[in-house]
Amino acid sequence: MIKKVLVLILLIFSFSIAEENPKAVINLTTGDLKKFKMYLLSGLANSAEYYKNQLRDLKVVVIIHGDAYKFFIKDLQNSPYKDDKELLENQKDIESRLSYLATNYGVKFQMCEQGMKGKKIDPKTLYNFVELIPNAFIGLVDWQNKGYAYIPIH
Repeated sequence: MIKKVLVLILLIFSFSIAEENPKAVINLTTGDLKKFKMYLLSGLANSAEYYKNQLRDLKVVVIIHGDAYKFFIKDLQNSPYKDDKELLENQKDIESRLSYLATNYGVKFQMCEQGMKGKKIDPKTLYNFVELIPNAFIGLVDWQNKGYAYIPIH
């Protein structure tokens, strides 16, 4: 009898684990617009929609550092990226798609404050949905320790 109860408990526990919503932390460092659009803007939206159709919520946190800062600045004229013509041409589309990810899928965007200071990026120039964290290392470690799968976009 005890064995049957233990087996039943294990089965229930394994099913409850399998139904947990998927979680990912994205290590975003690329400054390449094509990669950024393909892997983050399109890929993340497609993945979130896939899980939504499975009646599961994909929880995602994007840790921004390296060359990726430029995609999250609303005031490019007052930033180190003011002369990036390709970025200026695509800024409205980028902002719209990032905002959509944050609003419709609950994607969190966290930026490395340490690197911002090094690149002389003023926090006032960022989109409103971007949160600051002390550094990327702390963000990546903390989210992975909470069970978030590590996904690099370099």
